[in-house]
Amino acid sequence: MAVHSLANAKPLSQSAARRDAAHFIDGVFTQGSTGRSWQNFCPVDGSLIGTVPEGGRAEVDAAVAAAHAALDGEWGRMTVVQRTDMLAAVADGINARFNDFLEAECLDTGKPMSLASHIDIPRGAANFKMFTDVAKTIATECFQTPTPDGTGALNYALRRPRGVIAVISPWNLPLLLMTWKVGPALALGNTVVVKPSEETPLTATLLGEVMNAVGVPKGVYNVVHGFGPESAGEFLTQHPKVNGITFTGETRTGEAIMRQAAHGIRPVSFELGGKNPAIVFADADLDKAIEGTMRSAFSNCGQVCLGTERVYVERPVFDAFVARLKAGAEALRLGRPEDPATGIGPLVSQEHRTKVLSYYRKAVEEGATVVTGGGVPKMPAELEGGAWVEPTIWIGASDDAAIVNEEIFGPCCHIRPFDTEEEAIRLANSTPYGLAAAVWTENLSRAHRVAARMEVGICWVNSWFLRDLRTAFGGAKASGIGREGGVHSLEFYTEISNVCVKL
Repeated sequence: MAVHSLANAKPLSQSAARRDAAHFIDGVFTQGSTGRSWQNFCPVDGSLIGTVPEGGRAEVDAAVAAAHAALDGEWGRMTVVQRTDMLAAVADGINARFNDFLEAECLDTGKPMSLASHIDIPRGAANFKMFTDVAKTIATECFQTPTPDGTGALNYALRRPRGVIAVISPWNLPLLLMTWKVGPALALGNTVVVKPSEETPLTATLLGEVMNAVGVPKGVYNVVHGFGPESAGEFLTQHPKVNGITFTGETRTGEAIMRQAAHGIRPVSFELGGKNPAIVFADADLDKAIEGTMRSAFSNCGQVCLGTERVYVERPVFDAFVARLKAGAEALRLGRPEDPATGIGPLVSQEHRTKVLSYYRKAVEEGATVVTGGGVPKMPAELEGGAWVEPTIWIGASDDAAIVNEEIFGPCCHIRPFDTEEEAIRLANSTPYGLAAAVWTENLSRAHRVAARMEVGICWVNSWFLRDLRTAFGGAKASGIGREGGVHSLEFYTEISNVCVKL
């Protein structure tokens, strides 16, 4: 991928014309028939990006019908090689329009371009190519079965696409997490109806242009914008002709979707909330632990499902760790996405800022000590309308405090000392969530021992956010159901049938 210079980039609000989003149904962009829409604002400065149409039952019905027609048509007749070659072209098409996707993503989210250009857009494209490799190397089982008459039987398995997949994607990594689901769904022969977050509609819409440009048959990829209850999200999850639902977002929303999916017994794949711990032992390389925790607590303004909000530090290095993380947080530069020096952007919206600031206040009310941050930063006049908050660190909260147990999804963490390995493990596992954990130690035996006891879907040792896309990904406990990634995506995106042939 080419290196993209940000040094001379103009402010997004000046460089981008008004962008009105549209539904993408059966290969056509449309405003739909509801007559309802909402305004999309940039979280950097509060400027208007454009309007977004709200989809209703008619738009969802049309998108699901188009997706089924594609299954019965050209898409359903393609060979695996034809289909995966087309999706590889989609990946190339995203990279060919890299700057368009980058600008759209940063307009919606406010995140630094330096972050989105290294993670969001490249990984969004890579998801298509990685899953084409999986689709082309699917293996199934075969058994020779003895029979009473001595002639035997042959049993072999076949995989077929599940059908029309509803993809409900989040706002924190809009393109990356949407294509993480769309990539395997399409590679394995399904079709999709995507409902992006109402906060971040642009890159899902833009991907429709790429789909058309490379010749993906109409109806294979559809986008309907809207909200959750009594809007496009609920109508999509209720739809009886949707064959599976995949969702990334809050646990409460996942519970609501699961109730909808129970009608018709339709499978779900969920990555839900988290309250992820990090454990730092006294023998850890503190340089590595500080660098990793800085990223896990503050990257993307703390709006990362896998981010760290609870840090447990062995007592001999507790004070040093707190002091160094404080210095790192205070050195983060808040600013415009296009500024290469920007280390942290705003939260995604004013509504989300209200939620995060409520926890900042609650922390003090519950007796936590504010090490740094805890409020709204002073920004230049032209940025005062943005959704800015300070990177924040607390110590001293009780183990039952809200900031220790409830997902905040902002640039903040609570640091607590511990004395024994058993205590650290107990504290790390003490919430209903089980998405991710990080363990920092130079003791190899301890690393394996503690990682094995973390009640999570993924545990990093001496790293964070290092992902091999072939591995299983998902949450334990209230953090999700199912696994995706590599061959593990087969379990959700395909149905397996056994064929028994009497010889």
